[in-house]
Amino acid sequence: MKSLTIFYPAYNEQSYIKRAVEAAKEVGEYMVREKEISGYEILIVNDGSTDATAATAEEIVQKDDCVRVVHHQKNTGLGGAVRTGFANARNDVVLYSDIDLPFDMMELRKAFRLMRYYEADIVSAFRFDRTGEGLRRLMYSRLYNALIQFLFNLRVKDINFSFKLIRKEVFGRVELKSEGSFIDAELLIKAKQSGMKIIQFGTDYFPRTRGVSTLSSWPTIQKILTEMMQLRREMKSGRTDGAAAEISR
Repeated sequence: MKSLTIFYPAYNEQSYIKRAVEAAKEVGEYMVREKEISGYEILIVNDGSTDATAATAEEIVQKDDCVRVVHHQKNTGLGGAVRTGFANARNDVVLYSDIDLPFDMMELRKAFRLMRYYEADIVSAFRFDRTGEGLRRLMYSRLYNALIQFLFNLRVKDINFSFKLIRKEVFGRVELKSEGSFIDAELLIKAKQSGMKIIQFGTDYFPRTRGVSTLSSWPTIQKILTEMMQLRREMKSGRTDGAAAEISR
């Protein structure tokens, strides 16, 4: 029976952190009771937050031994936080999610079941309806997904959605380098290239209600494009290897 790590990167997320931990505990305890997993942990990577995120996380850790926190002294960006989370996850399977809970955490049970049934290495969810986050974000996302599909032949519908369930052994075969939001695409591209199986399923989406997302800001977009083209050059020069995997539509 597999064990589970639920991992949240967190930068200035004091409004969400307690709710996110409770949601993760609820599904973790349920899956243990139903004998779907042998155990679970919740991992928070505080990425140099300047609000009360660090203090709140430490308060939770003191009260609950299933929760761990890793602190970055300065903000490293999403890529740095995600790499730290994957490196520090202790269990067999890792769920990576944004801390603002963009999906019903109980959907994790379905993802876990699909991973087992179809012997997948990664289960990547896509959003049924994204209109709630605004037209500009929707257009950016469609263009970005189309560009990734064209450049890397990656047939994944919603590349940057932070609902990815991943077998821990993937990280022994894939080296991630991205510092920014390209980390999601890099993970999927390199997993495919290494011959790993990726499957997808759809889920309802709940947009952020507190705080501000920077995903569509120009500096973030610039960083994504820079890292995208760097990986493209590396692949064309043959500095990365791997066979194509089967990817579901």
